[in-house]
Amino acid sequence: MGVFERIVSWWVGGEDESAPRRMVEAAGVTVDADDEEGWRRLSGDTSRDLSPLHHSRMRETAYYLWDANLLANRLIELPLAYLLAEGVSLQAADPAIQKVIERWWDDPINALDVKLEKKLRELALFGEQCWPVAVNEFDGHVRLGYLDPALIATVVVDPDNTEQPIGIVTTRDKHGKTRRYRIIINGPEDDVFTERTRKIRETFDDGECFYFCVNALSTSARGRSDLRAPADWVDAYDQFLFGEAERYNFLRAFVWDVTLAGATKEQVEDRAKRISAPSPGSVRVHNDSETWQPLSPSLDAADASTAGRLFRNHVLGGATIPEHWFGGGGDVNRATGESMAEPTLKAFTMRQRYVKHMLGTMARYVIRQHILARASEPVPGDPRLVIEIVFPEMTSRDTTKYASALAQVVTAVNMAIEAGRITEETGVALIAVVAAQMGVDIDPAAEMEAARAAAAQRAEADTFTGPTGADLANATS
Repeated sequence: MGVFERIVSWWVGGEDESAPRRMVEAAGVTVDADDEEGWRRLSGDTSRDLSPLHHSRMRETAYYLWDANLLANRLIELPLAYLLAEGVSLQAADPAIQKVIERWWDDPINALDVKLEKKLRELALFGEQCWPVAVNEFDGHVRLGYLDPALIATVVVDPDNTEQPIGIVTTRDKHGKTRRYRIIINGPEDDVFTERTRKIRETFDDGECFYFCVNALSTSARGRSDLRAPADWVDAYDQFLFGEAERYNFLRAFVWDVTLAGATKEQVEDRAKRISAPSPGSVRVHNDSETWQPLSPSLDAADASTAGRLFRNHVLGGATIPEHWFGGGGDVNRATGESMAEPTLKAFTMRQRYVKHMLGTMARYVIRQHILARASEPVPGDPRLVIEIVFPEMTSRDTTKYASALAQVVTAVNMAIEAGRITEETGVALIAVVAAQMGVDIDPAAEMEAARAAAAQRAEADTFTGPTGADLANATS
C-alpha cells in the first residue's frame, strides 16, 4: 500500500487496526524550559539594549574620539581626575580583614593603584567592564582578570528579575568555543535566586566574574559609553575647527594686481611674459601708466568664535561641564565660576557613588572568599563584611564662609537656649548641620552626652578640695 492509500485508509478508517504500525519519533532538539536565554517573547523584545552591530560601532567610535579628539578626551579624563587624582582607600574595622584587603589591593597582578584608573577609564569609554576572578582554593586570595567588552556577546539576566544580570556569554574564539561566566553576587545562591535562576546559573561553568555597567536602564542589560550621545557633536566641532584653519590659510594668501593704463592687448601680453613678483626688500620702478596693488581674498565669513562657542558649549553642557573648564573664559568671575561648578561636582559625585559600590562589591567578595577558605559562609550582617570606601574631597572647600556661618549659628543657638526657645539637643543638631559642610560629622545625641561629661569633669576640677585652716593649725602643733 502506497503512502497516499495509507493516508486515505487511515482517514476513512478502512485500515486493519490489528496490523502493526511503525512509530517514528519526531526529530528535533529538546530545549530546557528553564533556559530563558534561548527564548524570544511573542509580544516583542522589551530590552533597551543596542544591537550587536551598533554596540560594536559605539565602542570603536568612543575609543577613536577619546584618542584623537581633544574635547572628547576631556569629557572622559576630567571626571576621572576628580575621582582618582588624590587616590582612594578601603578601610575595615577588623585589623585582620584590613590586611586581607591590602594584600588583594597590592597584589602584583591586581595592582589596583595603577589599574583602577584604566578600569574606570574604560568603564566610561565602553559603558561596561567584566573582570573574571581566580580564587586560591587554599587561602581564598583573589586575583582579577580582564575581559575585553568587545568579546562580550550576551549579558544574561535573571528571568524572574530582568534588572539583575546573572551571566556573561563571550563571542566564539578561533576554535568556535564560547565561555560562560557566572556574575558574582555577594550572598548564598539559595537566598538571592529562585530555583529556576539557580539552574540557569549552573550552566555558567567557566568561572566567576564581576560585571559593572553605566548609563543603563532597568530593562537594558548592557551599559553605554559616556561619549555615545556627544559623539557626532564633538566630531562636528573638530571638523569646524579644521575648516577654520583652512579658511585662515586662504585669508593670508594674496596676489599682485598690475594695471597698465592705455595698454593694448599685445602690450599687456608682452608685459605679462616679462613681469615677475618682487622679492621681499627689493625695489620696483615704473612710470605712472603702471599700477601695482596687492589683493587678498574677502570671504565675508562671520565671526567664527561665536559658532565655535556654540558647538563647544552644546557638548560641554550635555556633559555638565562649564565652558571655563575647557579654556573658554566667557563672562565668568570667581563667584559665578564656583556656582557653575556645583552641578558638575554633583554629576561627578553620582559616578563616585557607583565606583564606591564597585569597590565595595569586590572587597566584600574578597573577604567572603577569605572566610570561606577557613570556615563557612558568613551570615548577612557580619561586621567583617563592612568596608568603608574613602575618597578625598573632589575640590578644596572655601571654609571661610562656613566658619563665619558656624560662629553665627553657635551665637544664635546659645541665645535661643538661654531664652528657653529650643532645647540643647536641637541646638547641637543645628550646629551639626553647619559643621557637616566643613567635613565634620557630629552625632547630636552622642555629642551632648560627651559635652555634659566633660563639663562635669571641669566642675569637679575647679572645686577646691584642699585642707582647711584648722587642719593646717593642728598639723603644725
